[in-house]
Amino acid sequence: MIALGRELQRRGHAVAFATSPPFRDTIARAGLEFREIPPLWTHAELAHWMGRLQQIATPLFQLRELYRAAQPHIPAIIDAMDGVLAGADLLVSSYLFPMNRVIAERHRVPFATFAFAHNTVPSRYYPPDGLPRLRGLPRPVQHTWNRWLWRIGNLAVDTLVNQMIARPLRARGLPLVKDFFSKPARLVIVGVSPGLMRPPFPLPPRFHFTGYCRWQEPINPDIEATLQKFTGGRPVPVLTFGSMVYDNPDAWMARLAARWPAGEKLIVQSGWAGFRTPPECPHFLTIGPMNHDQLFQYASVVIHHGGAGTTASVLHAGKPHIIVPHIGDQDFFAHEIRRLGCGVKLGKARWPERLHRTVRRVLANPVHASKAARGAETLARENGPACAAETLERYVAGAGAAADAPRQGPPAAEALTIP
Repeated sequence: MIALGRELQRRGHAVAFATSPPFRDTIARAGLEFREIPPLWTHAELAHWMGRLQQIATPLFQLRELYRAAQPHIPAIIDAMDGVLAGADLLVSSYLFPMNRVIAERHRVPFATFAFAHNTVPSRYYPPDGLPRLRGLPRPVQHTWNRWLWRIGNLAVDTLVNQMIARPLRARGLPLVKDFFSKPARLVIVGVSPGLMRPPFPLPPRFHFTGYCRWQEPINPDIEATLQKFTGGRPVPVLTFGSMVYDNPDAWMARLAARWPAGEKLIVQSGWAGFRTPPECPHFLTIGPMNHDQLFQYASVVIHHGGAGTTASVLHAGKPHIIVPHIGDQDFFAHEIRRLGCGVKLGKARWPERLHRTVRRVLANPVHASKAARGAETLARENGPACAAETLERYVAGAGAAADAPRQGPPAAEALTIP
């Protein structure tokens, strides 16, 4: 989202990024205006809820837990968004928060959503992610089955979300949420590679695959010498689980150390889990937050959780993947990486014991490296931020603005808000 905001800003738009306090400094370093909206959590509180979500296996119940966390703050969120949207010409929101649509409609501001994974794009040609396909049956039967599953799934999500937020919406004079997934907005930016991941089927025209929007923190020169000295000029496996949370990270690292051969090097990003190098493992290097493009140039293979951003970074680096899904769309991205031939999936429960064997298997198969390199070549020809920004500009200037936000008199000063 920062990458999209910076591209819009580069094209002359005024951009306000509305989100909660833990992201204030990152957004400021990116040169964007920060607007605070609830919940006013600390990073520790955010990590607490991420840990809660990881304990729930079913995506629908994960969504319910997400809204349960937000529920006490929704009246304040609505009030804050009313202030943020004053004078705005466009609201771009994560697809996980469709109530922003009804707030935008009240202000007669065009609304678009940004989807980080394409498993939310409905089509009669495939069922929702994780539900069975009727392989082998006549195509019309499959199409009917898939459409029915999408309708049932959309109804279930709408019902669940409205159960959680109906009271604060009505208290603020707003209607209930409708068509959470099937019609979240007149325009949906799908921020994944069209060359690698757009399904080869007709899709609803509201969904636009624009390519990845990636923003990286500046390169850290202080860590460069450490990485060069540790690797000795030879790529090594890199493990990074990003925002995934572990109750007892030292125990997981001890399990990994017990099965990882002494002398074989491994770089570990501490992440939100707080991983630390076991004292008996000088062949492990633990590092903190840093630019993924800088880090992954030292990788022979990247072991990660399958988050949308990390998956994109590994694809751009052209490195093989070992994905250990923890939550949400990560299992879907693991299947996509397997489909592309760029890597493999490893179960979470026993990953410390099975990781070294899996690393050896991936590195012994040159197909993974060659397909990862070819995928990076495809991504090098795409410009996700530019494509997304152009799509949004056309939307506001054309039919989207006319249909969603008719105005009287001269247009207001341009401002684009990305919560």
